[in-house]
Amino acid sequence: MFWRVSQNVAVFSLALCLAGLVLAPASARPAPIELTVSAAISLKSALDDIKRLYTKQNPEVRLVINYGASGTLQLQIEQGAPVDLFMPAAPKPMDALESKGLLLEGTRKDVVGNEVVLIVPRNSSAISSFRDLANPNVKQIALGLPASVPAGQYAKEVLTNLGIYDAVASKAIWAKDVRQVLTYVETGNVDAGIVYLTDAFSSSQVKVAAQAPETSHAPVIYPVAVIKGSKNPAAAKQFAAFLLGSEAGAVFRSYGFHLAGP
Repeated sequence: MFWRVSQNVAVFSLALCLAGLVLAPASARPAPIELTVSAAISLKSALDDIKRLYTKQNPEVRLVINYGASGTLQLQIEQGAPVDLFMPAAPKPMDALESKGLLLEGTRKDVVGNEVVLIVPRNSSAISSFRDLANPNVKQIALGLPASVPAGQYAKEVLTNLGIYDAVASKAIWAKDVRQVLTYVETGNVDAGIVYLTDAFSSSQVKVAAQAPETSHAPVIYPVAVIKGSKNPAAAKQFAAFLLGSEAGAVFRSYGFHLAGP
């Protein structure tokens, strides 16, 4: 009887050891590295593709991308939101964070650029230039809020340069971000809207009526930087470097962006 009990204990101990050997590799795997990226909503289509590409090559990294108006994202970071990288649609929100010492030194880089365009519903023929927006027959125009939406700030610069900002602003339907401007035009709720060229490319329901002259507004540049409070600065730097590389560059170009680096 004692021999059988001893034999059973030995077998059970051996089974535990084998189970430990099987489970050890799984339990020894490092926890996934989670990176939170706050990015301009106009980058969504391109960054979603880049996210899939990057995580396929780096399965240990989990990317969480928070899209929104650049000014709103900037304020969230200033208020302590846990963000690893920031990629706004203009230098100004990044300048604000840099002036407050919230960027990891040496990580700020310009990634891509864009163009400012006037869009109308696909079947519209009443508007063919920015100056047409001042005409009495044009009733409503979708614009991003200049204070928080870079596309709205660029639109204000273009319209001010043309001397028609006040006339157009009186007809404005203000949007929380550039994608909402696009939606207003797609649904025909407004006569026109001012967005980025990449937004216009993303929709079959609108067409470009005019492109703003480069001299009428500041260059549309999307910078990226690692936030000083990042819990994973090395991984954040690695993803920022990927955004500047050839694979990500090909994705950005496929969506109509142009590369802003040297």
